[in-house]
Amino acid sequence: MNNINLEINIAGIKLKNPVIAASGCFGFGREYSRYFDLNRLGGIAVKGLTKLARKGNPPPRIAETPSGILNSVGLQNPGVKTFIEKEIPFLRSYGIAIIANASGNTIEDYEYMVEILSSADVDGIELNLSCPNVKEGCMSFGSTSNGVFEVVSRVKKKAGKPLIVKLTPNVTDITEIARAAETAGADSVSLINTLLGMAIDAKTKRPILGNVTGGLSGPAVKPIALRMVYQVSKAVKIPIIGMGGISNGTDAVEFLLAGASAVMLGTAGFVNPMAWVETIEGLEKYMIENNVKSVTELIGGLIA
Repeated sequence: MNNINLEINIAGIKLKNPVIAASGCFGFGREYSRYFDLNRLGGIAVKGLTKLARKGNPPPRIAETPSGILNSVGLQNPGVKTFIEKEIPFLRSYGIAIIANASGNTIEDYEYMVEILSSADVDGIELNLSCPNVKEGCMSFGSTSNGVFEVVSRVKKKAGKPLIVKLTPNVTDITEIARAAETAGADSVSLINTLLGMAIDAKTKRPILGNVTGGLSGPAVKPIALRMVYQVSKAVKIPIIGMGGISNGTDAVEFLLAGASAVMLGTAGFVNPMAWVETIEGLEKYMIENNVKSVTELIGGLIA
């Protein structure tokens, strides 16, 4: 037996370890439960939810790229009420934190989502601000500090659970966006969401994705994600959940050293369904080998 402590508290969300399944890549956990015991996880950020069910974008929705994938799934989901009725009971059969990911096309959508989820049996709410604001010409809510401040300050009034604001990297200054979220009342921030990209089939001269553009994720984005987590850690005082290209324990340690208090894995699971478990085991091994008693000792420990 070892005496290491992997427990972490993110703005009131208690995690047995800092490894969380990222939204959009883990569904509601049912499929991956066939591969490993979900109790091993610190938590699950469920698939992005909307007020009503969505069918998503036209196919093809996935395109493989060097060291990553592009996706344009389009938030296909059964709707928030179906999630509450059918998926929460399944997830509550495990001893893990449940983080609901909320999306919308108007501020009123977000207010509705946060209010209904605050009454549900979840541990926290992750606000996806990469959605298009239909009232502002479909510009992403998260692309400007004013937009972030407006939506977060409004929904915070409805939030009865810890509010995590998920930041898009498709901005000029990520620290400005993070500070706006913190000032507006965010309890935590998670970053990075996917980078906007596209793929073209030279033979057909057509876009590979049905929606033309999509979000890039996977190992290719890790250096950018690390840099942004590090910068945001110097700009805000609220906890940071880092993500972007994490595939193993070493990657997780790097994000913790950069200033994250927890990490999310997503795309890695498409290649290796055991990526989450192996990341936890890799983190444990690192701590034992380096005489780190508590995972909190690693947070922000970068020597620069």
